[in-house]
Amino acid sequence: MFQVDVDKDKCTGDSECVNSCPAGVLELVDGKAEPVNIDECLGCETCVEVCPVGAITVTEV
Repeated sequence: MFQVDVDKDKCTGDSECVNSCPAGVLELVDGKAEPVNIDECLGCETCVEVCPVGAITVTEV
């Protein structure tokens, strides 16, 4: 199981993470990325890699 955290202060809402996540974990909510299907996270860290501002962290729990 994985924990996905988004730093809302850093997030610019460019939706790269939303579009790249193979499991559909993230959605844009009020212009910011929000983990909504956290149980589906594969831990691949694609969202971390594509985020241009480093606003996302994925940790195994």
